[in-house]
Amino acid sequence: MLACGIAPLPASAEIYSFTDENGVLHFSNVPTDERYVPLSAPNAVAKRTVGRSSNNQAASLTKAQYVGVIEEVARTYGLESALIHAVVSVESAYRVTAVSRKGAGGLMQLMPETAQRYGVTDRFDPVQNLHGGARYLSDLLKMFNGDVRLTLAAYNAGENNVIKYGNQIPPFQETRAYVPKVLELYRKYQGTLKVASPRRGT
Repeated sequence: MLACGIAPLPASAEIYSFTDENGVLHFSNVPTDERYVPLSAPNAVAKRTVGRSSNNQAASLTKAQYVGVIEEVARTYGLESALIHAVVSVESAYRVTAVSRKGAGGLMQLMPETAQRYGVTDRFDPVQNLHGGARYLSDLLKMFNGDVRLTLAAYNAGENNVIKYGNQIPPFQETRAYVPKVLELYRKYQGTLKVASPRRGT
């Protein structure tokens, strides 16, 4: 990743860029993400737009691939499939091999310690990952008396941080952006997906 203050690259070095789903513009001379396009390429902006459209189509296809297993997992843990889909969409965009900067991995971006807590031996196995993430969501819903906002905040920032700040959404920029983003998709999916059995213990 390039940043201001780095020594200039050789004139022959190609610079690539892309804008992610959060509107953040990324630059690199080593394009490790398929969304990168050369800055010097003609119609680069148009290509980025087409790329985003292709990514959206790919995400839709991948989402459809997991509808069945997510419904099964949702029934197992008394969750709405819409909630799991919303979390997966924001966490990984259905990319099984996704890894965050903090080390979370898989569809529901499980940290190693969370995976261990819920018996997930391979975070990049989609079924194991979904079971682990759904169990965690189910436990958080019970912990926070069915409050979906606090459950999502805890999923993102950890339950201890939610408790530390008086059972409120912690004052972390990432968490405060995360919660409404997932809630928006949750409501959207409630209207478009078959809802699994109601949550237990809420």
